[in-house]
Formats: sequence, structure tokens, C-alpha cells
Amino acid sequence: MRIDTQTQGAYVIAPTPFTETGEVDMTSIDRLVDGYLEAGAAGITILGIMGEATKLMPDESLAITERFLKRVDGRVPVVVGVSAPGILPMVKTAHRAMALGAGGVMLAPAQGLKTDAAVEAYMVEAAQALGPDVPICFQDYPLTTGVNFTVDTYQRILERCPSVIMFKHEDWPGLAKLAEIRKREREGKLRRVSILTANGGLFLASELHLGADGCMTGYAFAEALVGICRYFAEGQAEQGEDLFDAHLPLIRLEAQPGVGLAIRKEIYRRRGLIASAAIRRPGPRLAASDVAELDRQLARLARRLSELGEPLPSGLAA
Repeated sequence: MRIDTQTQGAYVIAPTPFTETGEVDMTSIDRLVDGYLEAGAAGITILGIMGEATKLMPDESLAITERFLKRVDGRVPVVVGVSAPGILPMVKTAHRAMALGAGGVMLAPAQGLKTDAAVEAYMVEAAQALGPDVPICFQDYPLTTGVNFTVDTYQRILERCPSVIMFKHEDWPGLAKLAEIRKREREGKLRRVSILTANGGLFLASELHLGADGCMTGYAFAEALVGICRYFAEGQAEQGEDLFDAHLPLIRLEAQPGVGLAIRKEIYRRRGLIASAAIRRPGPRLAASDVAELDRQLARLARRLSELGEPLPSGLAA
């Protein structure tokens, strides 16, 4: 299964599970996949920033890709993060992933690009090197990459790169950017592609109101991402907003730089989806105050979902 311009719904970005000694935990990968599919995820994205991709050795990245794809077994598309400083290693990684059955690759402009012209040149060169048969999810994440570009540049990239069929929108603040892209599409000035949003889901309700097709992000309760996107797709925006509001305090807690991933992994551990919440060194560890706040927010979330009549996901006490 491959991503295309009509892709929609909730794509969950998976963490890379590690043992307490820092080895990749392949068994927990299987449990993650099963949990995502049970939650109704439309797709899974691996080896992104949340997947600690920069801390992996090349053979580990390949083994992780193989394990995810084997467990998914074609039931939903799997998007593989391939961003790299050099074009050649990026292309090699991408072609290996596609040969294993990936549904597409996620690519961000290389860090350090300072001008719109440089961003455009990089994306054009990368798309040409990948070839026309590799579907590209174009990632816009300036908070991490330090690379900023305008809607005009985005438009030129789409005009020159037909294989870019999805845009992962996580500029922040970026609501005006999303609105302008959809406006140009309605006016017939811009080719329409699937737009999935990110930033941990912090702005998901607003982004869906502005025409996003769904999300591609990490949050420890994939059921929430699926449910919010489904409500909006079915024309029940108010119910979607209510569900979003219930989860927002915990989404915000996970969005903290650095420690946020540790919180997310701890929730996954409590839910039985990974065996250990370990982050590969160097990485943060939760303080007692972090754990206490997490406990409080989980209890609060359970109460709010019960009030809304929403089912309680695993890991939440009634």
C-alpha cells in the first residue's frame, strides 16, 4: 500500500523501542504495530525524529524497517523517514525501504539551507535522484531543521517534483501557511496533495478546520488521533473538538522539548505496547515531579473521556 494525493486520516509516528541496555527491542515493535492497527491508524511512520533515527546505526535502521513492514504485512501504508545530510545515503536508504514494501518516504530539506532557492534546489535534486516511482512526503519542520520556506517556494517545488504527493505540515506558527496553500488550491493555482499535520497534535483541531486531510504525528493514545480525524471527516467537528480538548493537556505535556519523548514512551510502557521506556543515550529521564504530573493528567483524561461518553483506551483507569 502506497501513499498518494488522496491519503487521509491518522498516521501514527512510531517511537523506536529500546531495552534498558540500549538495544533495539524488536518484540516491542510487534506490539506497537498491533496496537496501532487495533486503534484504527490509517498508516504508520517510522524512523522520524521521534524514532530517534539519528541515534541508529545503518544496519539497525534497516532491521527496524524490515520488522515494521513484516508485522504490518501490507495492511496499512508505512512511511519511512529517510532525511540525511547527503543525497546518496538518502537515496540508498529510500530505495531499500521501498524494495521492502514501504508506502513512501518522508524527506525534509537538509539542515543548514538558508534561502528559498536553496530549499527548492535541494528538493528538486533529491526527487530526481529518488526517481519518479518513490512517493515523497515533503516534511516542513523548521523548529528542528532550522529550514524555513515560503508558500511560493512550496508551490514551485510541487510544480517541479511530481513525486511529491504529500506535505507534512509542522511549521509553527503555521496556520496561515496551511490556509494559504488550501486557498491557492481552490483557486486552481496549485496542485493539490495530501496534507497531514504534526507537532504532536497540538493544533490538530484548527488544522482540520483549515482543510488538513489528517495528521502524521506521535501521541501515546493513537485512538484519540484516529477519533478526532474521523469525527471531522464525518462532519461532526464539535465532537472532534470535544475529544481534542479532553486530550490537549496530555498532548501539551508530551510536547515539551526533550522530556516529551520520555513521557510518551512511559505511557506506551504503561499501556503494555513497549517493554521499556528507555531512550537511547544521550536522552532525558523522568524526574519524580514528571511522573506525578503524568499520573495527574492521566487521571484527569480518564474523567473527561467518561464525561464525554468516549471509550477509555488501555492504560486509563475508569
